[in-house]
Amino acid sequence: MNITRESLNNLEHRIKIEIVESDYAEKVTKQLKNYKNHAQVPGFRKGMAPMGMIQRMYKGAITADEVQNLLNESLFKYIDDEKLNIVGSPLANEELTGKPDMEHGKDFTFYFDIATMPEVKIDWSKIDVKMTEVKVDKKEIDTQIDNITRQHGKFESPETIAENDFIYGKAVELDKSGNEKEGGLNVFCSFEVSTIKDEEIRNSFIGKKKDDKIRFAANKAFKTEDLERNFRLDADVAKKFKSEVELTVSGASRVTPHEVNEELFNIVFPGKEIKDAAAFRKALAADLEASYKDNSEILFANKVRHALLENFDAEVPEAFLKRWILSRGEKDITAEKLDAEWAEKYLPAMKWEFIEFALQQIKPLNPSHAEVVDEIKTIIKRNNASAGEKESDEEIDRLANTIANDQQNSRSIIDRLYHRNLVNVFVEQIKPETEKISVKEYNERVREENKKI
Repeated sequence: MNITRESLNNLEHRIKIEIVESDYAEKVTKQLKNYKNHAQVPGFRKGMAPMGMIQRMYKGAITADEVQNLLNESLFKYIDDEKLNIVGSPLANEELTGKPDMEHGKDFTFYFDIATMPEVKIDWSKIDVKMTEVKVDKKEIDTQIDNITRQHGKFESPETIAENDFIYGKAVELDKSGNEKEGGLNVFCSFEVSTIKDEEIRNSFIGKKKDDKIRFAANKAFKTEDLERNFRLDADVAKKFKSEVELTVSGASRVTPHEVNEELFNIVFPGKEIKDAAAFRKALAADLEASYKDNSEILFANKVRHALLENFDAEVPEAFLKRWILSRGEKDITAEKLDAEWAEKYLPAMKWEFIEFALQQIKPLNPSHAEVVDEIKTIIKRNNASAGEKESDEEIDRLANTIANDQQNSRSIIDRLYHRNLVNVFVEQIKPETEKISVKEYNERVREENKKI
């Protein structure tokens, strides 16, 4: 066997594999003998058919299998031995290879095209992204307490609607004549009556009951972001929405908030022995700030990712990549569609793969099995503490390893650890400044970032 490589350009190469009869003959002969011993050929007792007949019947297929196995093994061993960091997978060059005659041929030559990873040089000085630190204020804590007291409050289904009730029903858009608009808004929605900003419209809901109909100007009743959420509208549509809607009431729910007392403290923070409202607020603030820290890291990583893509200037093996994507046989992907979507959809994904490979050379991003197990053990212990349960270290170890070995159950944990490693690399390389911002400003930035996705 002989394997050689020809460079077509900086990133694309052609591998030539020459296989001679002596490379596979012994295995083919062994297989033929095995077939002869077990073959049941009409007119002959089992194992007594002449070898010549067995060869005519099976040699071509056996040769094809053995050559293919040898070819695959040799190709990927060569790639490993040569330390070639390839993109995608090797593509058989059928034009040069032709159609090998496995029935009569003895020596075969195969050609494969590959592309190697481009050299991505990251200029970290061009990545100017700050890490945000969200400062939780009194208003945010008040909102959280309101949510918690309602979450653990008493739920009822009232017959008539009051101002603080949660209402749900079907909303349809009306035309200028007051009839249902053809092709217009037609959704089931839900919202709190108290979120209606117009007092007159808000009062029109008070006292209504199931199957009652209420007409109102949606843009007068709700802020734009509430229109988006309540009626599931796109942001651009919500900004321009001026129609009246008619809502048919399906029902309402009412919550009597839980009293802010020790019982609530123990529900929210079991085992922390919080005794008063001041300590409760302090614990809530710490939890909120920890949550915003995680979310701020996600925002930071997304911004760095966009900056890295914007500054990407390495060569891309575009022709090979398009061939490789088409070779995967994905449904509905044609050469024409690939060309049309290349710049917006496929190229950014491939660029990020190249950047990711460069980042992996700085520090491994994929967590080890041991790291995944340790993270699962931490989660189990935290959940046990919240539930007031106790398990032995041996039981926790067993459960953690079981979960870690199940790819479906551990996928979210692996992704979280990967993201944590990615953020750590970004922080180490950029050494970002920390910018303190309010919750309101943070939410605005998240909305802006989401528009880029």
